[in-house]
Amino acid sequence: MGLLNFKRKDDVKTVNPQVEAFLKDYSIEVMPRTAEKVENFRDLLPEGTRVYIAHIEGTPIDDMVATAARLAKDGYKVMPHFPARIIKDQTVLADWIARYQGEANVDEALLLAGGVAEPHGAFDSSMQLLETGLFDKAGFKRLHVAGHPEGNKDIDPDGSMKNVDDALRWKQKFSETTDAEMALATQFCFEAKPVIAWADALRDAGIDLPIHIGVAGPAKLQTLIKFSIACGVGASLRVLQKRAKDVTKLVLPFEPTEFIADLAAHKAANPDFNITYVHFFPLGGIKTNANWAIEHGGASAVPASQV
Repeated sequence: MGLLNFKRKDDVKTVNPQVEAFLKDYSIEVMPRTAEKVENFRDLLPEGTRVYIAHIEGTPIDDMVATAARLAKDGYKVMPHFPARIIKDQTVLADWIARYQGEANVDEALLLAGGVAEPHGAFDSSMQLLETGLFDKAGFKRLHVAGHPEGNKDIDPDGSMKNVDDALRWKQKFSETTDAEMALATQFCFEAKPVIAWADALRDAGIDLPIHIGVAGPAKLQTLIKFSIACGVGASLRVLQKRAKDVTKLVLPFEPTEFIADLAAHKAANPDFNITYVHFFPLGGIKTNANWAIEHGGASAVPASQV
């Protein structure tokens, strides 16, 4: 029957109530090949958890849809990636949408450009996917788009935030024309101060899309540094670099405890802060990440009336 007593206080460590509140309804990301290693998701994640399915270049759509169907059958909110640059054309996009809906009852999606240098076909950005109107026509209830608290060198090679910010303004305007609920799902970060400054700057600029902040789950330090460099994480990488200089900590897993505690404290002091949920990248493994969340008070079941 899975993790029936997920929230029993005698089953978890004493937790920081601010962190517990901040972790409520967190989401997590999987890939088909990592999901295959999980015998039973119900032993790790309670029913209702929002599970993103990352679509990496080369992954067959059959594998993506099969993973979505498995997770949906187990009672999870399934949010597959739609990476624009690996989608050949509108016909392929329509086929993917139809398959996800027909085989897994999917009505949520994360739209992003994707991590390939050259587009495979007609699409280069998530904005072009949105402009097709296919997601609205299919009745998708929730559409997430990418947020970049530390910029993105693929989008702004000069290191600025100009193109990233222009795209966010476009997405803000689009959110006012669609019936779907929209939010920003960000790359993972390690330092709260620049994230808070970025989120506040967005609100000051009139961009009020809710933010689901990316958090790297517990993992070996070397693993996090490798993924951080590959994903273009910039300013807050210094947190890992500082840790790497301490030889006594090199063999210990890095955990997001301080980062989340700092954001949780800021949220508690500023209830209108526009970071609304945590989204985990389980770089050290799904089971490791899920158990960390449990130990720190995380509850992930999302009520049907809450997004």
